Amino acid sequence: MATVTPGADMTFDDLFGRVPVMAILRGLSPDRSVELAVRAWDLGIECVEVPVQDEAAGRALAAVVAAGRERGKAVGAGTVTSVERLERAVGAGAAFTVAPGLDAEVARASVAAGLPHLPGVATATDVQAARALGLTWLKAFPASVLGVEWFRAMRGPFPEVPFVATGGLDAGNASAYLDAGARVVAVGSALEDPDQLERLAALLAR
Repeated sequence: MATVTPGADMTFDDLFGRVPVMAILRGLSPDRSVELAVRAWDLGIECVEVPVQDEAAGRALAAVVAAGRERGKAVGAGTVTSVERLERAVGAGAAFTVAPGLDAEVARASVAAGLPHLPGVATATDVQAARALGLTWLKAFPASVLGVEWFRAMRGPFPEVPFVATGGLDAGNASAYLDAGARVVAVGSALEDPDQLERLAALLAR
C-alpha cells in the first residue's frame, strides 16, 4: 500500500484509497496510542484517528503524528467540535479532522487551515447541508444506531456520497456496513480487544 504524504492538496480519496478501515485511538496514553497505530499500519490499515477531547489527548495525537511522519502516514484528529479543538489538532500536526456532527464554522476553519474535514451526519438534511459546504466524504454517526438499512436508503438520493460508518462497529459487524454501502468503517472502543486489528485487517482483501 502506498504511503500518503500530508499536504495542502491531500483529500479523503488520498487518505482512504482502497482501504475500507480506519482505527480510532481514543483515551489512550501516548505510548499505547503509538503502539496501536504502528500495529495498524503494519497490518495495512493506513488511516488512524486520535480524538482531541482534552489536552492529554492532544499529546497522544502529537505522539502518533510523529510516529506517522517517520512512516509517511497521515494521522487525523477526531472529536473536533470547536475552533479551540481545531487549534489543538493543528498544533499537534494532524492531517485531517473528524467531528461527531456538522458545525459550519469548524468545517470552514478546518478547510481554511488545510485540513480536510469529515463531519458527522445522521439525516438527509445533514448530508445536504454538509455537501452545500463543499464537504465530500461524510461520517455516518452513530452507525450502530442508524443501522445498516440507513446506508442502503441513502444510496438512492446520494449515490455519489462516500460514507464512513462510525460508532459501535467492530470486526464482527463491520462487513455488514460495507456490504450496505459504507465506503469505510471506523472502529474505536472495540480496539481494546487485542484481536480486533488483526480481524479488521482481513477486510482489506475486499
